[in-house]
Amino acid sequence: MQLRRNPAFVRFWAASSVSDFGTYLTTVALSVLILVTMDGTALDQGLVNAARWLPYLLFGLLAGIWVDRFRRRTVMITGDLGRATILAVLCLLGATGVIGLPALLILMFAFGTLALMSDAAYQSFLPQLVPRSQLVRANARLQQSETVAQTSGGAVAGGIVALLSAPFALLLDAASYLFSGLTLLTVPAGDRPARSTTPVRTRIAEGLRWIYGHRMLRPLALSSHLWFIGSAMLGAVLPALILNDLRLGALGLGLVLGGAGIGAVIGTTLSQRWGERWGTGRVVVAARLAQPPAVVVVLLAPLAAGGATGDGSMGSWPAPVWAAFALAVLGQVLYGCALGAEGPVEMGYWQAVTPDALIARMNATRRSVNRGMIVVGAPLGGVIATGFGSVAALGVAAAVMLVSALVLALSPFRVASDADFPVEASH
Repeated sequence: MQLRRNPAFVRFWAASSVSDFGTYLTTVALSVLILVTMDGTALDQGLVNAARWLPYLLFGLLAGIWVDRFRRRTVMITGDLGRATILAVLCLLGATGVIGLPALLILMFAFGTLALMSDAAYQSFLPQLVPRSQLVRANARLQQSETVAQTSGGAVAGGIVALLSAPFALLLDAASYLFSGLTLLTVPAGDRPARSTTPVRTRIAEGLRWIYGHRMLRPLALSSHLWFIGSAMLGAVLPALILNDLRLGALGLGLVLGGAGIGAVIGTTLSQRWGERWGTGRVVVAARLAQPPAVVVVLLAPLAAGGATGDGSMGSWPAPVWAAFALAVLGQVLYGCALGAEGPVEMGYWQAVTPDALIARMNATRRSVNRGMIVVGAPLGGVIATGFGSVAALGVAAAVMLVSALVLALSPFRVASDADFPVEASH
């Protein structure tokens, strides 16, 4: 069956796409709220990012086990509706001017807890909707939608924040989560996971052993852990670079972030073709090796500006600021293209080689450790940027990503391919 003729997948895809669009609205709106409205620093941005992902570090290993006790669709719907409520509260606090950093940290921690459960269910639910042979294609469709949302969502969010205010962009994301939750109600619930009598500690150990005992998954996981530290540093420093150092405004930030979306659309479009031609391992390794140079291009932006800033409308920017803006966008396009090429084939590999009984625990384990690295990387990036400047912080982020790529390039995963997949049973 073709994916577009699979009504359950199409509705799941629609819910995910709308939610993705809202998420990128929040990415811009939160950064503007922290760095401009609240007059914060890169360290404040890093702390909020860390609070958002801290639940993955604290509860991540239990998430897959908890998800296995409920229908995965139910978990996703609850997560969507809960996050819509949190964003609506954040909108109200921001619009009335009573939001402070402690309250923002608490709200984002709650948001992250709901996201953790939804994420574990999300990646475990997809194999119930499509055959394993179509997982790479299904992941490519989902990631293409995410990258289109990233492209348009950032620019639209920048315009909305510039014209109105950051809280209204957060309200739009709340509406997107509400739509997603209601749409998922129309998707078949899928099988209820069989209840296990195995002790929790044993089940956690099974997930850890599967990932870190697997010849191919172990180096992929270790490389990803390092990559998330570098990526989190970039995520904390880039908004401060654009909004505080270069003063390009909310629209400038949205357009720069949108550059990653443009690149990712290109990458996801080519991902499956490249994977079939060269194999999963070679595509993932090449993509990771391409990311550090892309960050270096972004790093050159403040150097090109030479101290000039973009105060005022884009039409009044001096030439050095336009050069800095162009470099930031180009770096993001290259970075997004590498991410887009890697994502579908990597995710399809994880799902295809893992038995269904272990998928929820596998996803929860790897995502909890990966997101836990954000708790390390985001504040670290903020500290380096605050103490030594954005250029130094981006240089360290690029170096960490390079080490991550080399770990994978020198491992057996570089030759990973579809031949590693188990024989598929009838679906």
